[in-house]
Amino acid sequence: MGLVQAVKGAVGGVLADQWKDFYTVPAGLPSTAALFAAVPQGTNAGRGSNTSGSSNIITNGSKIVVPEGYGLLLFQDGAITAFVAEPGGYEWRSDDLNSQSIFAGDGLVSTFIKQSWERFKFGGQPGSQQAAYFVSLKELPDNRFGTQSEIYWDDGFLNTQVGAVTRGSYTLKIVDPILFVKNFVPASYLQPGQVFDFTDLDNAAAGQLFNEVVGSLAPAFSLYTNDPGKGNRITKLQQDSLGFAQSLSAAVEQGYQWKSDRGLAIVKTAIVSIEYDANTRELLKTVQRADALSGSRGNSNLQASVAQGIQSAGENGGAAGLVGVGMASGMFGVGGMQQPVTPAADDPVAKLKKAKEMLDLGLITQGDYDALKAKALGL
Repeated sequence: MGLVQAVKGAVGGVLADQWKDFYTVPAGLPSTAALFAAVPQGTNAGRGSNTSGSSNIITNGSKIVVPEGYGLLLFQDGAITAFVAEPGGYEWRSDDLNSQSIFAGDGLVSTFIKQSWERFKFGGQPGSQQAAYFVSLKELPDNRFGTQSEIYWDDGFLNTQVGAVTRGSYTLKIVDPILFVKNFVPASYLQPGQVFDFTDLDNAAAGQLFNEVVGSLAPAFSLYTNDPGKGNRITKLQQDSLGFAQSLSAAVEQGYQWKSDRGLAIVKTAIVSIEYDANTRELLKTVQRADALSGSRGNSNLQASVAQGIQSAGENGGAAGLVGVGMASGMFGVGGMQQPVTPAADDPVAKLKKAKEMLDLGLITQGDYDALKAKALGL
């Protein structure tokens, strides 16, 4: 009985596998799909006649259409035999006995008899496995990352360790499909009907990438903020998606060899939020104040502060108070804020000189000046 079934299966399988087929991308794929098997139209949508062919045999003469943005990997008995990166239509040709077809000009009697005998030895199944897989060459977005607690790194600009909780997403690209399949994709995804998707929560391999990205965030922040070309400013992170992507990609490459071992690279990032710890927030406030007081704006603020001090001293201590403030303002150079002046404390000439400068600047009246003059000369 078993012998009869084997012969029947062998002959029936050979007849079914003589049909040429048309392979293309399966319907209903998510936009983030990275790797999936090419499907024959004869069984994919019911529009073809070949509904009984072997799922692991591609008949000679079958057409495979490679869409824009995808590459094609060909497998024979588990090994990668070819890769196509250009879009277009291709014809399958193989020297494997199981792929030969009378419709492809491979002969009628020899093809049918040899295949039947070979399949009879395998219980009616073809003794070979062939497959075609599409691999995405596009950017694959929406790969998210986030930290539950603060991560810390040494910041060159702030000259100390800073910390933050952050979350965002990154865009992946498969830059070497052969390395990607050989070294990273689990065998369970190299089956018909399976789709390798980096955003799939049930994809353990993608989950490993998430953990490695989180582990690389601190080195990536350090690389970015200590790079003079980035201005050494942590606050630029959220506006520089490409720049931080380069730092993050370099960090995961250094730690986990994504590109050299797995054929993967991070090409863009989007940081949704950065929540700095209390110490870092205080440091950033100090930096903001220093920025606000730098340059000409700082000179204006200082002049306004000195003038306010002179006004307050004049209101509280009269002309004598103004002399004291005038002496102090000379330390900063109220007029031009350039050269420090250090007059002797009891030198009447120096006092009168400062009083005259203040009179000329309109900071005191002629009466105030006369009073100061009289006091300095002991009159």
